[in-house]
Amino acid sequence: MSCASCVSAIETAVRNLPGVASGTVTLATGMAAISYYPGLVTPAQIKHAIRDLGYEAAEKLEGAAALDRERQARRREIRRQGLWMLVAWPLALLVMVGTFQDVWILPRFVPAWLGNRILLFALTTPIVFGPGWQFFVNSFRGLRHGVTDMNLLYATGIGAAYLIAVINTFWPEAGFGGPEATFYEAAALLTAFIVLGRYLEALTRGRASEAIRKLMSLQPKVARVWRGDREVEIPADEVEVGEIVFVRPGEQIPVDGVVTQGYSAVDQSMLTGESMPVEKREGDEVIGGTLNKTGAFRFRATKVGRDTALAQIITLVEDAQASRAPIQKLADLVAGKFIFWVHVLALAVFLFWFFLGYTRFFDPATRLMLTPYGLGAIGVFGFALLISVAVLVISCPCAVGMATPSAMMAGTGKAAEHGILFKGADAIERASRLTTVVFDKTGTLTRGEPSVTDVRPASGWTESAVLALAAAAEVNSEHPLGEAIVRGARERGLAVPEARDFAAIPGRGVEAVADGRAVLLGNRRLMQERGVDLAAVEREAEALERDGKTVMFMAADGRPAGLIAVADTLKGHSAEAIRILHRLGLQVAMITGDNRRTAEAIARQVGIDRVLAEVLPQDKAREVASLQGQGRRVAMVGDGINDAPALAQADVGMAIGSGTDVAKETGHVVLIKDDLRDVVSAIEVARATMRKVRQNLFWAFIYNTVTIPFAAGVLYPWARQVVSPELAAFLMAISSLTVTLNTTLLKRFVPSLHRGSRPGRLPSVMAPVARGEA
Repeated sequence: MSCASCVSAIETAVRNLPGVASGTVTLATGMAAISYYPGLVTPAQIKHAIRDLGYEAAEKLEGAAALDRERQARRREIRRQGLWMLVAWPLALLVMVGTFQDVWILPRFVPAWLGNRILLFALTTPIVFGPGWQFFVNSFRGLRHGVTDMNLLYATGIGAAYLIAVINTFWPEAGFGGPEATFYEAAALLTAFIVLGRYLEALTRGRASEAIRKLMSLQPKVARVWRGDREVEIPADEVEVGEIVFVRPGEQIPVDGVVTQGYSAVDQSMLTGESMPVEKREGDEVIGGTLNKTGAFRFRATKVGRDTALAQIITLVEDAQASRAPIQKLADLVAGKFIFWVHVLALAVFLFWFFLGYTRFFDPATRLMLTPYGLGAIGVFGFALLISVAVLVISCPCAVGMATPSAMMAGTGKAAEHGILFKGADAIERASRLTTVVFDKTGTLTRGEPSVTDVRPASGWTESAVLALAAAAEVNSEHPLGEAIVRGARERGLAVPEARDFAAIPGRGVEAVADGRAVLLGNRRLMQERGVDLAAVEREAEALERDGKTVMFMAADGRPAGLIAVADTLKGHSAEAIRILHRLGLQVAMITGDNRRTAEAIARQVGIDRVLAEVLPQDKAREVASLQGQGRRVAMVGDGINDAPALAQADVGMAIGSGTDVAKETGHVVLIKDDLRDVVSAIEVARATMRKVRQNLFWAFIYNTVTIPFAAGVLYPWARQVVSPELAAFLMAISSLTVTLNTTLLKRFVPSLHRGSRPGRLPSVMAPVARGEA
């Protein structure tokens, strides 16, 4: 396939088959997604319908087999068009020199016999019926099904020039052109330029699918597993869930699993974009396709075959590259109807110049560009013919059809390199137009795990004594704040005394006896109910609460012993990510179920503009819809678990920190790493991709808008310049190549946070967590 008309032809033929429910063809990937009813139509019939149009068709393979087939198909096309180049260009140059033999200084070097019409016929015929025959065959197959494509444009132009040249050679009395006109050079150079364009497209188009090929090349071919009583080497796709797999240093991990023995550092950069190897020890997950760097280890396979993270990533990228963005619909509509109307236009141009234009504006002293003919020598028919052929050739809609899908394909591949998976081209388009980014707090901005931030002892107490006694009272508690206190004491290496008579007081705190003291730990209400005087620690408590931290008071034997502040730690780089989002012109909001004071404390620390606090999980989607009702285009960033309705409601839902579970249904974008800066990168990649789409469409439409009237001779009455078919073919090839090369520049784009060395980790800041009615 080489243009949107090819896509339209295949889709029409497939959809017309009885039993086909839907069919979508993607130009950039060369893939077709077809839904059908097995009882009414078979894959063989579908493939036959496609082949009947002149295209190859085969069922999609998986993994390395698909990679090999794609590589072989690309090499075959490059070889085929390269062979036709070797045939067409030497002969076309001889035809050109023979036709131009009396122009400029050529008479000094070119023998007169090279301009003999019979010789020119002998040189041109192998070009037309060799390299050029593909256009005639494919256009005929399309016409049989009522489909027109760019092959028809080429075949009409080449065929018309060649047919008139043959008539002028063997039946000159027919009067098709003047006595000096043959038009062999038009047929020969037209074919040569079109084949050159096809060859260059075959060379460059394969680069657009480079991201998929890179991902597929990561899939290991073999694995070493323990079977029976020995280690055996088997194909990686034969590993079964639950088997023990061995990995040595320098080897790729064959499937997903959990480490059961050993320690190593694993390079995950090819999947997640992480620059440093990640340490793996017993209990840690490993991802198939990543590279083991240092130690040997064993792991139990948990996901194999199509269920591995790498296979899911490949599927998501393929699906995204096969989807169509809304902006592409206009281009597809134009390209789909274009061929028919171009033929109508070419006929109208021929009739105008033949009956009216030639007699009114004719100047016998002028020449067509890149032809040896003066207009006085080729006659009215030859003049009108060459102009109409130039219109046919220069109007090829290749650039229009490739403008959007090629850029979308490059954009999804670039995003995948950084661990960002767009689920469709429409998600890229919407992400490029965002005005507001809403972050869920717990688990997204924060780690979702409270920790001890401050210990303030009362007079006569030490921090260690307060924290150890509090941990003793909470050791049997299941509340997250109690677990945070116990964890904090253990991280500090404190000896936690045993406790007895433990009792949890709902909405208040806990009490127990530890180290011979009656310990009371909880909120103000608990202390007030038990008559504990907090005057000595109240000022410090209020200061900590103003910072958004949750304060727990501790009393021993009825007297205040100190207080402990607990907060949920913000993820690294949160403030940095939000600062860059502001720099990109985006408003940033946070949505949380926490109280407003707690939420506003977080917002101040990271620089968030707007706080939506005390929002129940089921109401988050309504808040997103409210922002959309204000005319904002909203992205919702969450962990994809409690945020599913809000992610679905948003213009772009981003599920962050999915790790190996990349096939999440929720959200339009999956961010593999648990790094908020990837939200920035996703938006930057989307904007860069849409810039390329707009540049490509601008060039493609401007090209057709300017060159078609030029080829039709609009400027001739004033400029005395007319485009020849040869020049039209050259401009057409340049147009398609420009779009393709402009798209490949997207491969050089690097998100701002990945340019040079990534910024260092910012100092940790804290976010609060409420307990009960505190």
